[in-house]
Amino acid sequence: MEEILSVRDLKRVYGRGTAATQALGGVSLSVERGEFVGIMGPSGSGKTTLLNCIATIDRPTSGSIRVGGQELTGLRGRALTRFRRERLGFIFQDCNLLDTLTAFENIALALAITRAPAKEIEGRVREMSQRLGIEDCLDKYPYQMSGGQQQRCAAARAMVTRPDLVLADEPTGALDSRAAGLLLERLESLNRDLGATILMVTHDAFTASCCRRVIFLRDGQVFTQLLRQGDRRDFFRQIMDVVAQLGGEVQNVL
Repeated sequence: MEEILSVRDLKRVYGRGTAATQALGGVSLSVERGEFVGIMGPSGSGKTTLLNCIATIDRPTSGSIRVGGQELTGLRGRALTRFRRERLGFIFQDCNLLDTLTAFENIALALAITRAPAKEIEGRVREMSQRLGIEDCLDKYPYQMSGGQQQRCAAARAMVTRPDLVLADEPTGALDSRAAGLLLERLESLNRDLGATILMVTHDAFTASCCRRVIFLRDGQVFTQLLRQGDRRDFFRQIMDVVAQLGGEVQNVL
């Protein structure tokens, strides 16, 4: 399998001297193309800092991050903007949809920014919206959609450009259980059917159980990882066992 993400000895320290706080203390991990990987850990474990460094929102103090063989830590200016635009997809907890655009326009904007051929845009938007179950929402504005529909629209926007890596930060955190389950079902389908590579940070064991592999952080370092080998219920129980070792912070039960 092709390694799409490589993180090596990643460190992130905030502040200096006696006020310094180490958020990441030498994290190393890799993700292969087509994987669906979860990142879990208690508050302060470094999971959001790790995702922000991979997303190029934050800069590590030291270490290496490579996506598709390209080193990210030295990117600046236009090269950084181009990388974010063409090779990464983002799904965040608060959707970040533009209120003045319809669902169709929000999704199409991602393609327009990457300069996709105009004749392809409508077909690609409709195909992705169908896969995410929001084809009947394309003419609606965000305020006319439910929270679950908005988040699936955000997922469509992230994936319609066919990025190398999709980063999801607590994508179900603001959703009720039904909407969360539907979103996760669609993400699993996109991973399975289209080979989308997804790295998802979550504090929720049920959400993590839809992944094929879960990496656990503690105190800014990799604590352990689990590989899903049986059904989702068994995987959920394994995740719960590790979370208990880490001190709890479980919200959902299967």
